[in-house]
Amino acid sequence: MQVQSPSDPANRRIHVGNSSPAERMRSQVCCSSELSFLMEAHDGISAAIAARAGFEGLWASGLSIASSLGYRDANEASWSQLVDVVGRIVDSSQLPVLVDGDGGFGNFNNARLLARKLRQSGAAGVALEDSCFPKTNSFVGDRHPLADIEEFSGRLRAVKDTVADDLILVARIESLIAGHEIDEAISRAHAYADAGSDAILIHSRRSAADEIFAFTRAWQNRLPVVIVPTKYYRTPVSAYRKAHIATVIWANQSMRAAMAAMQRVCSRIKSEENTASIEPTIAALDELFALLNYDELARAEARYLPERRRPDCHDQSSIDFEGPLS
Repeated sequence: MQVQSPSDPANRRIHVGNSSPAERMRSQVCCSSELSFLMEAHDGISAAIAARAGFEGLWASGLSIASSLGYRDANEASWSQLVDVVGRIVDSSQLPVLVDGDGGFGNFNNARLLARKLRQSGAAGVALEDSCFPKTNSFVGDRHPLADIEEFSGRLRAVKDTVADDLILVARIESLIAGHEIDEAISRAHAYADAGSDAILIHSRRSAADEIFAFTRAWQNRLPVVIVPTKYYRTPVSAYRKAHIATVIWANQSMRAAMAAMQRVCSRIKSEENTASIEPTIAALDELFALLNYDELARAEARYLPERRRPDCHDQSSIDFEGPLS
């Protein structure tokens, strides 16, 4: 089975010229007449798989990254851990990455520090939600206190003043999650647009998209709208196009798929005490090597190490550890 490298130009339609990650993300989220899709990634291999599948942008999911680190999605992972993972996602995919920045990990100062570090990591954009620190995942519990509109607008202005157009800034509104009416969401959207946001992410925990469409009708496309249909996944994509939604984020499916697969495999290996029955159902090692472009390493060795050899432990050119160190 032949697998193209994530960095292969044949696999990449938007990685052209010298455009920056933010410019490439802007072309998808803010400036495209077509509905765009961002796929969740939580580490290097999930990013490479999404790139291989043909996605042109990624969502660095706070839930998925926290889960992959063994933490709950409640600001238990630090901003520095998030930035480190984002760098790996960028390196593995070469795709523009929109980062779930939670509420910015604190006040305006924390938010602008996060944005500056994300820019250095190669991220294309950051989404900040109007939650209080520490946040709780949108689908856990019913108590979701919201940040004051003016205070959160200050966070957004601080980020915009820090990174300007080097990062796309998406303001994520949690008022529907918290049980407020559409009017509250619209008021917040207007304030966040005035604070410099490039797009609005409106979130809902309902199993139908009625709240989302009520918002888009009232909002009238002042800024592009981004959605996360984790709960209302049965809604047809055609309805999003009809509502002029700009971007759909598949926010946690890779992590959940990996979790389900690992649970099945671990249970079977434990009960069967061998791997014979599961080997035909899991990825071959050759697929892994192809995905991460091991062939490039072999070509590089041929170019840069033409006389490469492996010294054995008696090679006199190696360090002699038998005598005293000087």
